[in-house]
Amino acid sequence: MWNSSAIDRRSFVKAAGLTFLASLQPRALMALERADAVFASGMRTAGGSYAIATVSERGEIIDQIALPARAHGMAFSQTTGKTVAFARRPGTYAMIFDARGKSQPIVIAAAEGRHFYGHGTFSPDGRILYASENDFDANRGMIGLYDATNRFERIGEFETYGVGPHDMTVSDDGRMLIVANGGIETHPDFGRTKLNLDSMQPSLTLIDAATGALIEKHALPSQWAQLSTRHVDIDDNGRIWFACQYEGHRNDLPPLVGSFAKGEELRFVDLPEDTTRRLASYVGAIAINRAEGLVGVTSPKGGASVTIDAKTGRVLREELVPDAAGIAAAKSGFAVSSYDGEFLSTRSDVAWDQHIVRIATV
Repeated sequence: MWNSSAIDRRSFVKAAGLTFLASLQPRALMALERADAVFASGMRTAGGSYAIATVSERGEIIDQIALPARAHGMAFSQTTGKTVAFARRPGTYAMIFDARGKSQPIVIAAAEGRHFYGHGTFSPDGRILYASENDFDANRGMIGLYDATNRFERIGEFETYGVGPHDMTVSDDGRMLIVANGGIETHPDFGRTKLNLDSMQPSLTLIDAATGALIEKHALPSQWAQLSTRHVDIDDNGRIWFACQYEGHRNDLPPLVGSFAKGEELRFVDLPEDTTRRLASYVGAIAINRAEGLVGVTSPKGGASVTIDAKTGRVLREELVPDAAGIAAAKSGFAVSSYDGEFLSTRSDVAWDQHIVRIATV
């Protein structure tokens, strides 16, 4: 049984309508018809431009939409069918589109004094888009609020109660925002340079989605102050899973994956030493397969994909995937992409970007 983060593939085709289907090339139409799932991912084309592609779990490109610049993470609303691609840090655009071709894409710009951190999420009813942002002059993390019912007009902002927010998500009931504050200070005047590696304060925060009030803040243990909390997802029991990237000494063996629930302390997964080394102190993406109770992570630096049992924390599978990038729940296990154009069993003349979002399943 699939969770609410995806719509039925047949419903996707029906909702798209004849106009969208007629616009597809025969090869793309065949890929859609035989797909078990449909995903979206950013990519760099062979010509060097950037786009968002809708793609089957076999890696067959169904359609693509041009982007103004490189994208990073994405969010999808099951309720409205909208997908948003966020600019890569310190980018200032986000593009909202309907993969079914129902409307023209909308491009929004970050507010003055803000830039996007590459991630965001929709409220469960699809009415609000939340985006992780940087108030770079005050060096504080922010959540931008955008009205999805009014062409994504910016209607407010909340603090993230930390520095360098990256990924974020929302609880299934829509009441709580979960933010991974990576703890790394950046400023657009210095591009992607990390300015405070000796004084990082990574944390995970739970925030009231209605008021912006802080519910809980979980700082990482002092011995792992250089362990940047980067990506989050939620399992079927409401447990929050997080993945990290280490900025400390290369010979250290930091814990890279953990979980917690509201009212609990952080709990790291005790990965085998060989697995930790294989991940090269860097988890680039995390995903939950709720139906199968699995946690999946990828490491582009380590060239690996790892599957973990969500109940026991036991490593079930490790795969060598050179330049491993995005990961998302598939019908069985996970769909994994790579920077060198691999998407499971298919290689394309593109470079897939860091993240995948599933937008339809059978």
